[in-house]
Amino acid sequence: MDIFSILNLIGGLAMFLYGMNVMGKGLETLAGSKLEQILEKMTSNRLKAALLGTGVTAVIQSSSAATVMVIGLVNSKIMKLRQAIGVILGAKIGTTVTAWLLSLTGISSTFILLQLCKPSSFSPVLAAVGIVFLMFMKSERKHHLGIIFIGFAVLMFGMETMSAAMAPLKDMPQFAQIMTMFSNPLFGLLAGMALTAVIQSSSASIGILQALSLTTGSITTGIAIPIVMGQNIGTCVTAMLASIGTSKNAKRAAFAHLISTTIGALVFLTVFYSLNAVVGFEFLSEVTGPAGIAAFHTIFNVILVSCWLPLTGVLEKIVCTIVKDETDGEDTVVTEEADFSMLDERFLMMPSFALRKAYEVTVRMAHKSGEALMNAMDLLESYDKDKAEKVFALEDEVDRFEDKIGTYLVKLSRENISSGDSHSLSMLLNCIGDFERISDHAVNLAQAAEEKSVKGLDFSPAARNELRVFSDSIREIVENTIDVFENEDGEKALLVEPLEEVVDDLNLEMKSRHITRLRDGECTIELGFLLSDITTNFERVADHCSNIAIHIIQIDEDAIEAHGYLDTLKREENPLFKKKYAEYRDKYRLPKIN
Repeated sequence: MDIFSILNLIGGLAMFLYGMNVMGKGLETLAGSKLEQILEKMTSNRLKAALLGTGVTAVIQSSSAATVMVIGLVNSKIMKLRQAIGVILGAKIGTTVTAWLLSLTGISSTFILLQLCKPSSFSPVLAAVGIVFLMFMKSERKHHLGIIFIGFAVLMFGMETMSAAMAPLKDMPQFAQIMTMFSNPLFGLLAGMALTAVIQSSSASIGILQALSLTTGSITTGIAIPIVMGQNIGTCVTAMLASIGTSKNAKRAAFAHLISTTIGALVFLTVFYSLNAVVGFEFLSEVTGPAGIAAFHTIFNVILVSCWLPLTGVLEKIVCTIVKDETDGEDTVVTEEADFSMLDERFLMMPSFALRKAYEVTVRMAHKSGEALMNAMDLLESYDKDKAEKVFALEDEVDRFEDKIGTYLVKLSRENISSGDSHSLSMLLNCIGDFERISDHAVNLAQAAEEKSVKGLDFSPAARNELRVFSDSIREIVENTIDVFENEDGEKALLVEPLEEVVDDLNLEMKSRHITRLRDGECTIELGFLLSDITTNFERVADHCSNIAIHIIQIDEDAIEAHGYLDTLKREENPLFKKKYAEYRDKYRLPKIN
């Protein structure tokens, strides 16, 4: 085996890993957030959790990715530890699907239908179809299908390149000596663990073993069994790394993955080789191929999960003993930090799910922003220092939300996301800015209320009544906007703009009435400035509500152009706008001037 064979082997491994990564990302993007939402919600019992773990891992072709996702869910307190253990166990079976796909390379037959089942026969066709889908089809779904097909073709080409590069090994006596050494279960176990820990993919390391068995014909069942055991343990490294810096329960989930696999492998090897010492299994010396390795990989994981699933509670107690509670027995996490824990960077490997979590955190930000504004408007009626401090505290919280969510969305934007998710991401970035500005206006109103209280100022009875009507309109538009955003209600969003137009009219009318009162000596310039500050903040809050509603409509209407939409909406021929504007105008009509 010369230097060129080694280079081909490295290149083949690179293509294999890249193809697997591309195919997995394509499958995950095509599935969107559905798989992750199912994973989050449908884990009510251990069997269902295991089946879900199997299904999700089979689809995304990576037990490491599924396990890291589960650790993130546990860390964010979305999933309980016992549910997570069930999903992790199921993922062990799901990851065996890849080995069966790779075992198709071992098909040898002159029968044409069987020949067509070989990846070397159909992967070029898949690659060609993938290129056509990617370059000439407008459908986003077909684009993702194209990526999946090309990823699979690259994966299989990498497998064949590795096989060809390793072909000279079968004539090397040194290689035979190394294989003899791996027939020792301990050395085989360590070799499998080391390889998988380095490349962080049990599917890839199993693929390398399958390629080696196909090319050299030197891999016996006795050699393959301990190596496969080690590969199953080695894949736990990714989960252990992902658990660094997480909550105790998230660490426990990672340890459950490691302990269940390690104990399972050691018990299996102990029992198996003890029986072999008594009975003497003749098949251990027989040469195995890709299908045999895939079969053993599946059998081991099915037995492992079948044994551990009834003992989920026992496994939970073991990991709780290893990762102990603090003296209070609970994670001490303030509510705000619990909100931010949903913005877990582990979710970035599943962009659709990460975006959904960011949306949920933004909903909480919206409610805090609305709460700040409602409290600030209460202060205009009756000033209370404690309530004012609460407004300032809420505004600080909203600022932190904007910073955390914005940073998270920027990181998410660098991932491979669909065009639909890209639109939603842009919408969120805009909306967090609008919600933050609403909380700023709440602070302005609180400061105006404080100035009014400190200076002992008071508006005339007419101005107070007008301000009360104006405040009611702002309460409604803010409450409606938060509801529209939380429920992504495009239809209700259409009702925000007519009310915003009424708010604009109220602002102008109140300023006009103030000038009249000032001219008649019923008001002072100082009170006029204060009233103008209040009404201007009201009007700007309504503007931000309008922005948020339009962002929701843009998603609902496939990214319409905002200014064009407003121009069209306000034309007289738009019946809905005209009707709702008239209703709001009557509802928030200022009291008649005496």
